[in-house]
Amino acid sequence: MAVINAADWTKKKAAGGKITMLTAYDSAFTALLSQVEGLDLILVGDSLGMVVQGHDTTRAVKMEDMVYHTEIVARMSTGIPVIGDMPYHSFDSPKEALENARRLMGVGASAVKIEGNKPGVVSLLGKEGIPVMGHLGLLPQTAEKFKVQGKDTEAAETIYRDALDLEAHGAFSVVLECIPRDLARRISRAMKIPTIGIGAGPDCDGQVLVLHDMLGLTQGYLPKFVKGYAQLDKAVIDAVQRYSDEVKSGSFPTDSYSYH
Repeated sequence: MAVINAADWTKKKAAGGKITMLTAYDSAFTALLSQVEGLDLILVGDSLGMVVQGHDTTRAVKMEDMVYHTEIVARMSTGIPVIGDMPYHSFDSPKEALENARRLMGVGASAVKIEGNKPGVVSLLGKEGIPVMGHLGLLPQTAEKFKVQGKDTEAAETIYRDALDLEAHGAFSVVLECIPRDLARRISRAMKIPTIGIGAGPDCDGQVLVLHDMLGLTQGYLPKFVKGYAQLDKAVIDAVQRYSDEVKSGSFPTDSYSYH
């Protein structure tokens, strides 16, 4: 997988095209996403801690988990750049960040993503040829509560300055999560690099969702910003129920599903 060229994404924003990104964690879904026309990026998010591993936080995800899943997705992606998420405590210092980012790039990532304003980390990784996607607003790795960020003036100014700081230190894009639409618009207009929103309104330069959320596979609570494009949970439950019923009744397998 080719390393992301930051200039290409600045040009993409300048051209006015919207950027689409979705998460993926395994080979089956990556193979399907690779067939989607116009999908720009695949994020191997540390959201796998909740979606795949069943934790109630992303903090339980280890570096080994991210390397494992990033390698799978990068191997199966046919041309769509793959972003490897840097998990909790994997970038506490620039030196540690570089070591761990190299592991993700080494298994096929095109770039890495980090949460929060870490200018020293972004700068060092950039100097070493590792593109960085920033992440501001709601930061799942450190947030005490999952709620909208930047609603008061001081908090909004901090997020705004952090975004400009990440751009100045070489980030090629920034995810804005759960912030007011007006703040996201202001940040997006002030930056030359693209913003990718998740719960940040339509004025960002692109959007990202957790794949399982938008396909209706996530059970339980979903944030306001999630639009369900399918209800695959019902399809899966129905199919498995029919399978179980047919096996128990003896109607599956029939002769046509048997070898002779």
